[in-house]
Amino acid sequence: MESRISEFQKMSYGMFIHYGLYSQLGCGEWVMDRRPIPFGEYKKLKDRFTASDFSGREIAKLARLFGMKYICLTTRHHDGFSLYDTRGLNEFDAPHSPAGRDLIEDFVSGCRAEGIIPFFYHTTLDWSQPCFETDFNAYLDYLNKSVEILCRNYGRIGGFWFDGNWSKPNADWKEDVFYGMIRKYQPDAIIVNNTGLNARGQTGHPEIDVVTYERGRPDSLPAACQDGRRIAAEMCLTMNQHWGIAKNDFRFVSPKDLVEDLCACRKVNANLLLNVGPTAEGRIGDYEMAALKIVGHWVALYADILCCGQPCHVQTESDKDFVLQYNRDYYVFIHDLPISGDENVSLNKSVKGWVKLTGVEGKIKEAVWIDNAAELEFRQDMAAKTAEFQATHYHYGTDLVVRVAKIKMA
Repeated sequence: MESRISEFQKMSYGMFIHYGLYSQLGCGEWVMDRRPIPFGEYKKLKDRFTASDFSGREIAKLARLFGMKYICLTTRHHDGFSLYDTRGLNEFDAPHSPAGRDLIEDFVSGCRAEGIIPFFYHTTLDWSQPCFETDFNAYLDYLNKSVEILCRNYGRIGGFWFDGNWSKPNADWKEDVFYGMIRKYQPDAIIVNNTGLNARGQTGHPEIDVVTYERGRPDSLPAACQDGRRIAAEMCLTMNQHWGIAKNDFRFVSPKDLVEDLCACRKVNANLLLNVGPTAEGRIGDYEMAALKIVGHWVALYADILCCGQPCHVQTESDKDFVLQYNRDYYVFIHDLPISGDENVSLNKSVKGWVKLTGVEGKIKEAVWIDNAAELEFRQDMAAKTAEFQATHYHYGTDLVVRVAKIKMA
């Protein structure tokens, strides 16, 4: 348990992918339910599902370029269409479409080739199955058999990300049986079950390893479960207002927003799972590609700290700024630094100046910016366990959004 939680937290930053039949309509992943579209009509989308541009290897290469350590792909979403071979459970899957192949097999092999950890999203509600409403026990049997296929046929999986129990909050989902089956075949897999927008950060069944924050930043370290188990946290965020591609949704987040979201997660040792919705053919969109590449440049500056830095007792006076500890040294994440320049050129007029730290134990050897190794003036009161360092402005031509200073201890 402790080992898989620690390894998950070190992954720090992952890619979420919502891809399925709904991608052909370009109106979001809930389009069947929201429009609504009768299932008999909707399922015809399978007849033109080619996934011609979908490549697990290429997606994994991009994730690595973007600084991500894991990818969670929708093996089946709420519409009931599976990207994997359901092996006789039904024919509503990718191998029985014009794609003619098991996309999950392609995804997993691509991830392994690029050193990326594969995670599987799987819905627990299903609009394609009448028994979800009429015979819930029969539906749970179908769900268990579906997930067992994923457990047994794709090698070791980093984790399973479930979503949908919130649709029947008073039902008996027989989670002991469900998670017990997963532990039988994938004992080291992380298990997540999304609590949804209205229950962020809530714990659930004892086998669940991660509390979720859907489109909301975690504001504190996750509490241990009642039995004392350590538990991790993850914020899932999408690039605009939909998870599946929505061609007329222009409300995209910026690289600045994403850097700040990632920092807010790492402040409390939570992961960020950032979603993209590929095109009908399975290609990641141009804006997402450009924005994530920019964020990847920032991640590359601080990759070791984002992975291994831990929240600690050292504090700043700012609500946004924070400190992580890695080995004996401290790393201070600084927001909103101004750019040096003429007042007619530089828009940011804030003055950061001296940054005060409390709880500093031991003697400071030096303080430097990580990005350019520039030394920073500092002063320390060892008796009071306080220190200050001069947060110098960005040189003209630079704005990292969040800049990290290393406080090296003697």
